[in-house]
Amino acid sequence: MHGRIVIVALLLFINLFLLFRLIWSDQGVFAYLELKSRYELLQGRIEAVDRRSLDLSQEIRRLKSDPTYQEKVIRERMNFVKRDEILYIFPDDTANQPGDAVHEQEN
Repeated sequence: MHGRIVIVALLLFINLFLLFRLIWSDQGVFAYLELKSRYELLQGRIEAVDRRSLDLSQEIRRLKSDPTYQEKVIRERMNFVKRDEILYIFPDDTANQPGDAVHEQEN
């Protein structure tokens, strides 16, 4: 009878130890869920980088082969103009101009 109690206690201790390892250890359920979350995040980043790479490759091909696209890009990004054209460049940041609600609240 005494031997059975020792065996049951030992088996109970082993089960508790294994349960602890299953849930809270470095190789447990919580660690697995965290790794799975990080994996999905990194997969999303990889897919975004792949899409960006494809977009850039297509743009490079167009810049090499399409003179109309080359002219469009040069005009937009470098503010080039043709002869007898006038270019007006407006600032992007219009916040805190006199009369703005933000500006009036600060005073």
